[in-house]
Amino acid sequence: MRALTAFILLAFFAAAAPCLAADETLEIATRNGVKIFAVEVARTDADRSQGLMYRKELPDGRGMLFDFQRDQEVAMWMKNTYVSLDMLFIRADGRIHRIAENTEPLSERIVASGGAVRGVLEVVAGTAKRLGIAPGDRVAHPMFNGRR
Repeated sequence: MRALTAFILLAFFAAAAPCLAADETLEIATRNGVKIFAVEVARTDADRSQGLMYRKELPDGRGMLFDFQRDQEVAMWMKNTYVSLDMLFIRADGRIHRIAENTEPLSERIVASGGAVRGVLEVVAGTAKRLGIAPGDRVAHPMFNGRR
């Protein structure tokens, strides 16, 4: 009976988990050297809508990369997101366009890209400042420069 209960619980949690691909590596070249992150990539509308909602923590060195498939103005929010984040808005050429630091958890306030971007990288709040990440820094990931 315990094995059946454990199987049912495992199946439930597997079905409830986000259907994102396995972690991918993303690098950011800064004045202070290259910073490496393990990221989940949100490529579908459903994955982008879910984002990091309902997560209680996001470890350093991890993040979520939102792929918008083409350059466009984007708007993000923190609805149902419990962890304060830094949002890095990235152009198709891999350059960071803008950084929104220390976003407010659970807020429905719109955080706009302020220009056309291909993707957004969300990392735990304070990461950009701590690692010296700034607009103009280059992000290396297959999504940028038309490589995906």
